[in-house]
Amino acid sequence: MPVVANSIKFGTDGWRGVIGDEFTFERLALVAPVAAKVLYDTYFSTVGSRTIVVGYDRRFMAEDFARAVADAVTAVGFDVLLSETYAPTPAFSWAAKQLNALGALVITASHNPGAYLGLKVKGYFGGSVSPEVTKEIEALLLDGVPPAATPGKQEKFDPWPSYTQALEGKVNITKIREAIASGKLTVFADVMHGAAAGGLAKLLGNRIHEINSDRDPLFEGGAPEPLPKYLSRLFNVIRTHRETDKSGLAVGLVFDGDCDRIAAVDGEANFLSSQVLIPILIDHLTLRRGFKGEIVKTVSGSDLIPRVAKLHNLSIFETPVGYKYIADRMLAAEVLLGGEESGGIGYGSHIPERDALLSALYVLEAIVESGLDLGEYYRHLQEQTGFNSAYDRIDLPLASMEVRSRLLQQLQTQLLTEIAGKTVIDCQTIDGYKFRLADNSWLMIRFSGTEPVLRLYCEAPTLEQVHQTLAWAKQWAE
Repeated sequence: MPVVANSIKFGTDGWRGVIGDEFTFERLALVAPVAAKVLYDTYFSTVGSRTIVVGYDRRFMAEDFARAVADAVTAVGFDVLLSETYAPTPAFSWAAKQLNALGALVITASHNPGAYLGLKVKGYFGGSVSPEVTKEIEALLLDGVPPAATPGKQEKFDPWPSYTQALEGKVNITKIREAIASGKLTVFADVMHGAAAGGLAKLLGNRIHEINSDRDPLFEGGAPEPLPKYLSRLFNVIRTHRETDKSGLAVGLVFDGDCDRIAAVDGEANFLSSQVLIPILIDHLTLRRGFKGEIVKTVSGSDLIPRVAKLHNLSIFETPVGYKYIADRMLAAEVLLGGEESGGIGYGSHIPERDALLSALYVLEAIVESGLDLGEYYRHLQEQTGFNSAYDRIDLPLASMEVRSRLLQQLQTQLLTEIAGKTVIDCQTIDGYKFRLADNSWLMIRFSGTEPVLRLYCEAPTLEQVHQTLAWAKQWAE
């Protein structure tokens, strides 16, 4: 057991591993009761409840692993509300808050390839638990939790009705539905075979054009991550639509495997990451909904974000990468929006959790109320701020954790003064190494905490400069 326990590590959002290798029923039966106990020790005095919500996405055997979690948690004396169906992770975060539970344990591997599964731990407040809580879970794994003299109770519940009702109340849902029904707006949704399937239809009716709706635990050999390389079908569908219907606006919305990350495709079939969507959402929510509060961004977020925030006299708070850091800030301050470059966006008016379906509704509301295509809206913001940029990211597999350690030591001991022929004018180390360069571009070098992967991020005035800088960084690493 010690060997098993020591190998379980929580990353930026949960514990993940390859099914049948790192992620097994045996290990899950060890982790789940400990997670429940830590939720109890941390939050019982606030909540006064012994209930744990258990949910899951559409991955291979996810419902079976969820039942195993429910059984393990009830065996040590906690009551369990077990979902009767798949749903977005934020639906289970919402359920934890709305049902006055200690928290939620969600079986999902988010955007990872199909071989992976994992466990996300959510708190009673409706968001990811803090790093201190996951460290406590890791620390107690060696001890385990003994069976209770009296096991807890187990009940089933449907997470969708309460969740969708909450989301409907956040936007002008009638106006969005009318725009779709009249043909003024055509909405495509790529749910990437994941937990978003059917979600927009529940909210907006059956005129949503959903693609990749079937359950495919292998994700067509790729990963349910909202990146251009996985979206050829959506690009083609929107191009075809544009050729046959030039009268109204069109948008494609993309959801990751557990529906907490979002990206979009505009009416001209251009990919728009959250680096683009976050500035649009800040502008829309401030101008048209009158929202106020702090903007929370991760260190890898676009420089356009603080520029748009400045237009509206909003302050910026910067965190390390990982939504749990944003969630912590959302619990401590009045926040309008918190977002990360990988697609996670959450709102102070909701729960401290990234929520792709709510983001989708706000994006649709922004289109309907502005009358602008998303790409046009983005160009408008660039003109307003006088800031034009391009962005890209590379995840570079390394040969081993030893290579990772060697590169990290090199960064710590050999200060980089020039990158891709440009002078380094500043280095930020809040998370990894973010080098700001003389041409107003930046390169960020960050290591995965759990696997031999190097993450390279770059924003520069042109896409050509982005690719030149990333090529330099890749060569440096290799």
